[in-house]
Amino acid sequence: MNNLFERKPRLLILTLILIIVWGLSSFQILPRMEDPETINRGATITTNLPGASPYRVESLVTEKIEQSLSSIKEINLIESSSELGSSTVNIQLKDEVTDVDPVWSRIRDRITDVIPELPPEAQRPLYEEGYSKAFSLLTAILWDLDTAPNYAILRRLGQELFDELEALWGTERVELVGVPAEEILVEIDPVKLSSLGLTAVEVAQQIQTSDAKVAAGQLRSNRNNLLLEVDTSLESLSRIRAIPIRYSNEGQFTRLGDIALVTRGIQEPPPELTIINGKPAIVVAAMMESGQRIDEWTTAAQAKLDLFRPSLPQGVSLKIIFAQNRYVANRIDGLFSNIILGLLCVMGTAFVMMGWQSALVVSLSLPLSILMVFAGMNLWQIPLHQMSVTGIVIALGLLIDNAIVIVDELQKGLRTGIAHEHIVAETVKQLGIPLLASTLTTILSFMPIALLQGGTGEFVRTIAQTVILALVSSLILSLTIIPILSLRLYQLTHRSHQTKTHWWDTGINLPLLTELYRQILKLILYFPVLGLVIGLIIPIAGFVVAGTLPEEFFPPAERDQLTLEIELAPTTTLEVTQVKVAQAEKILLDHREIAEVHWFLGRNAPPFYYNLSDGVKDSPNFAQALIQLRQVSDDPQLIETLQKQLSQALPMARVLVSPLEQGPPVGAPIEIRVYGSELEMLRKIGESLREELAKIPEITYSVADLSEIQAKLALKINEEKARLIGLDNAAIASQLDNLLEGSVGGSILEATEELPVRVRVGNRDREQLPQIASLNILGNSATAERANISLSSVAEFDFLPELATIPRRNGKRINTVKAYVQADAIAATVLDEFRQNLESGKFSLPPGYRLEFGGEEEERDTAVANLIASVGVLTILMLSTLVLSFNSFRLAALVTVVGISSIGLALFSLWLFEYPLGFMSILGTIGLVGVSVNDSIVVVAALQALPPHLQRQRKAIREVVIASTRHILTTTLTTVTGFVPLFLYGGAFWEPLALCISIGVMGTTLSALVFVPSGWYYLAQAQKVSPLSVSE
Repeated sequence: MNNLFERKPRLLILTLILIIVWGLSSFQILPRMEDPETINRGATITTNLPGASPYRVESLVTEKIEQSLSSIKEINLIESSSELGSSTVNIQLKDEVTDVDPVWSRIRDRITDVIPELPPEAQRPLYEEGYSKAFSLLTAILWDLDTAPNYAILRRLGQELFDELEALWGTERVELVGVPAEEILVEIDPVKLSSLGLTAVEVAQQIQTSDAKVAAGQLRSNRNNLLLEVDTSLESLSRIRAIPIRYSNEGQFTRLGDIALVTRGIQEPPPELTIINGKPAIVVAAMMESGQRIDEWTTAAQAKLDLFRPSLPQGVSLKIIFAQNRYVANRIDGLFSNIILGLLCVMGTAFVMMGWQSALVVSLSLPLSILMVFAGMNLWQIPLHQMSVTGIVIALGLLIDNAIVIVDELQKGLRTGIAHEHIVAETVKQLGIPLLASTLTTILSFMPIALLQGGTGEFVRTIAQTVILALVSSLILSLTIIPILSLRLYQLTHRSHQTKTHWWDTGINLPLLTELYRQILKLILYFPVLGLVIGLIIPIAGFVVAGTLPEEFFPPAERDQLTLEIELAPTTTLEVTQVKVAQAEKILLDHREIAEVHWFLGRNAPPFYYNLSDGVKDSPNFAQALIQLRQVSDDPQLIETLQKQLSQALPMARVLVSPLEQGPPVGAPIEIRVYGSELEMLRKIGESLREELAKIPEITYSVADLSEIQAKLALKINEEKARLIGLDNAAIASQLDNLLEGSVGGSILEATEELPVRVRVGNRDREQLPQIASLNILGNSATAERANISLSSVAEFDFLPELATIPRRNGKRINTVKAYVQADAIAATVLDEFRQNLESGKFSLPPGYRLEFGGEEEERDTAVANLIASVGVLTILMLSTLVLSFNSFRLAALVTVVGISSIGLALFSLWLFEYPLGFMSILGTIGLVGVSVNDSIVVVAALQALPPHLQRQRKAIREVVIASTRHILTTTLTTVTGFVPLFLYGGAFWEPLALCISIGVMGTTLSALVFVPSGWYYLAQAQKVSPLSVSE
């Protein structure tokens, strides 16, 4: 191929144009997003069983659903929670499942099959698949007036904006948040109702029969077919008030408006509310489709908002509270700035070490390789986000290595007078196999990352994919285009046959330093054991100190946002939660670092970051805030201060201030699971564990699933008295539920919206126990007159404590203790201290109970296990590459020792600079193994090229090493300088990875120049006839 380019320069030019055009056009159409998308492997099944205790829900609903799903082999985890009147079953699929749709289909079928086994009063199970993506745009419609908010207006405006954004090209999903449902409320007077001998259900049924939204046949003639319809639909409040209500067997009736107050309003209590910057609001959350450019989609969405804003009435405003595009633009702009900085660093290093001509050619390989990477990303469907672009940054120093070796060898051949027509072919022939081997070993070292399964793999996989694309592009260019460009430039600049050269022509040259280096190599080759010790002492020290390194999964994200969660007692109303939220907001806004606070009551905030959960809904005791900071801050002091102040101000609430986290979602940093059969024993064990956790200062707070005891108002019915009036316990419960919670009968249609008509007593008749006790219950006897007695005459009330929930995991009862740590603490270190306290204390488990640790530790161990699952096979492939390249098992073993020692160097660098052993540093170490052997491969290949009789001579070995040192040092320095941007701007997320690779590469360069020659000398002296030639 290089001969073809040499003979046909126009083909070379056309190829360069193709690379440039293809790369630039691919860059323009690549999707852009903030972070990688992960496959959703979670789903939730919610089943309501009104009035049932957690024990009944567990037995009648939860267990049956779990049993129906247990035989689906793709399911990894089934977690359930049985609460008062509700069962929630969470499903998690296995990491290796990538085609999830067929599995979800089978799960839905199983849920349908189990419905006949559920109690008749149980509602149909609601199946919902989770989302693993963040919303792209959160827009709030605010009520700016001082009066109470009119949610009907906000709801209508929100629905209009919902429709506009849903119709926008490229929109995947739109959700209305904080919108209380509207309804027509018929507040019946319980005294009048009972005097008429009616129940709430009977009134609702009569309203329903007046709402005839059905066909009444057709008029059919020879000329027309006309549809007949009863014109009695409910279209207004006055029409509802005028509905006749029959109340006796003698045909007597009264108007509904005479016995009830008919109003229109929001559902009370509302299931959720939204408060934006202290103002009532609703939020319209929009999500962009995968494969789109978020900058273009946001521009189109902004245009829709600009058109919508003028239609808002006075006192209502529109505000964008979150736009993902800003973070995507900042991140991608910052990463490309890092690429430019890395390019400058690499080019500068190449200029100093090789001279301007070689540096120019070598530097050309960088933009050409990056353009080829963009083209490959387009073919491989890899979007632009922080992982893929950072993969290019990582590859900056690696992809130039091949070009450096080729150009340096080519320039040496040109300076020694080799004929120009043969120089390119000879150089490529000599270095083709070693460069292919070094590239393959590097690619194989990144393959475990590319093959990593599960959410963690999907998050980091594109790092390896872009590195591999860059390395393949670099190899292709280095063996084809780069040597031709180097030759052409040499011919252009040496036409005058000048003999005098300067350092900027050939690179810096320090004779004194070179002579000193020659003497050091001479000493080492006379005492080869010294070279072996120098090459191995630091790696061995790294393996020794590895046990002292603290472990972590992923560090927090550096972002100008925090989250705040407030959870009160399970029986807390939304009104009380709103009061606590107001207290918390006052404390938050006293800090000048905080710009805005946006509250979501009764539910999670819509996920505005890729690993946030939206699993909490319909929880009036819960609130979550999106805290917008004025600038990005990585100082944990603000979080600690807020945590302390809010915990003191809200002593009865669980408060958690958190930074946004990197990586796949993890619940609590520390989770301790206790398995057993008896709930009371599980609860006691959980409380004992919480007491131990409380002794550790770094623990912010802890909570156990079974620590919540809620008060239940038990209704004890005198069954004998109930039978006398023709009722049983179920009938009394049904009447009471319909009176207090309401019975729906009919609806009003407004455009495309349907407002239900709910019949119940007024709020004043259901907010106090005496009022409820005085409600009348109608009998069901066969006599003409129905018995009408107060509830207190057939029943009495009693307060009873009851567990709020019964949790299960994979079919077994469990009590999970969750602990949260301070912002500057490492969960693994805290967990180790907790374990030591348990072992040294008197804690013990009764027979039949066991402990299991989850949280960050479990997620990290699972991710690492998935990462190393393919390491064995890939290691064999890497060794095979080395053996076939050198045609020698011994030389492959020598280079392998260098690769293993690089792991020790990475561990030592983490210990030296006080970094934890996190997942990113593990990724860096694995990638380092392949990179670290490249210099050793070059040295071994150069030594193999010696004549067999010189391969055992110290001087010959020394001179070969010296001749290889320039491009080895150049490749090392360019690799290290390529990581400068990640050191300067990568933050805690990228710094450990950059540190491991940079320090490891520098250390293994020393091994290539000291350890490898010493090892070579020992191997050569071990045989009388050299076994190290290519002909072995």
